[in-house]
Amino acid sequence: MGEKHVVRFEPVGIEIEVDEDQTILRAAAEQGVQLMHGCKEGQCAACKSFVLEGEDIELDRYSTFALPDYEREEGQTLLCRAHPYEDLTIELLNYDEEIIRSGLPLRRGTVEVVAIEAVTHDMRHLVVKLVEPEEIKFFPGQYMDFRVPGTQESRSFSMANTPNRDGRFEFVIKVYPDGLFSGLLATGLQVGDRLEVEAPFGTFTLRESRTSDLVFVGGGAGMAPMLGLLRSMAERGIARRVTFYYGARRARDLCFEKELVGLQEQLPGLTYVPALSEPSEADAWAGETGLITDVVARHESDLAGKDAYVCGPPPMVDAAIAVLTRLGCKADHIFYDKFTTTGDPEDQS
Repeated sequence: MGEKHVVRFEPVGIEIEVDEDQTILRAAAEQGVQLMHGCKEGQCAACKSFVLEGEDIELDRYSTFALPDYEREEGQTLLCRAHPYEDLTIELLNYDEEIIRSGLPLRRGTVEVVAIEAVTHDMRHLVVKLVEPEEIKFFPGQYMDFRVPGTQESRSFSMANTPNRDGRFEFVIKVYPDGLFSGLLATGLQVGDRLEVEAPFGTFTLRESRTSDLVFVGGGAGMAPMLGLLRSMAERGIARRVTFYYGARRARDLCFEKELVGLQEQLPGLTYVPALSEPSEADAWAGETGLITDVVARHESDLAGKDAYVCGPPPMVDAAIAVLTRLGCKADHIFYDKFTTTGDPEDQS
């Protein structure tokens, strides 16, 4: 391990020690300080912050789409890539004090595969059970890292279930042809196999202090954390009104339809609005069509005072944020999780 340095976060006034061999985000997570983050790979910019004091920082490889050179020159940095080599003061540009102070420390463990089920032609419902330790705590909407067997690589997937006492975790995972983990999931992983994991990560969680109406916008495997949030709301009897817009290409890409219809009975304030962007004649689809962002714009006229949760591929998330903002949703009331694919972006530093 390297030398340790003190990193202070403003305007919340929290200090942590960070080893030179760690990123600032990693050190904070290990100490239960839940900073805003998404991909942890320098691609999504959720952890972008401003360096107020100190200059000696080294960054692991990152996408210049997340941190353009001019922003780095101005003093901005990505906490998921930043290693401190002196004491620093960091201004958090994107933060939620409620989330920061309610963080859960990271825990490593081993899980055993319980079930693998195809829920669409290219998505799998993976269920695992904790072998050790006895418990890994998480909040609905957070995610878990899986170590890919035989490699030093890990992949991140959001929990679709709510915290429970039997140590089960559920995931909805999109299968990519050359996916390091998803390819294994499609062809090699078997019930009974064991995997190394670490959790919890992510800040895509329900803000408990708020009571405003909700708009959920999801696509693809973004179904997973949305299910986690909705299931949690149903379990706890949370009565906030929520409209869940979910986009797919064709009817074969929809999943958990029966459960979502049932959740509307458990949550009287829930409205589920699926939409197909490329329906075929065989689909015989009578529901909403078009890009999910266009569907949101057709249904919503004024989002002032509402909270929005957005999860899915980066282009969809970016488009949704633009639409939600245009419709009156405040930027700091939009919470999102970009499902980036792991790999070298075209433009990296």
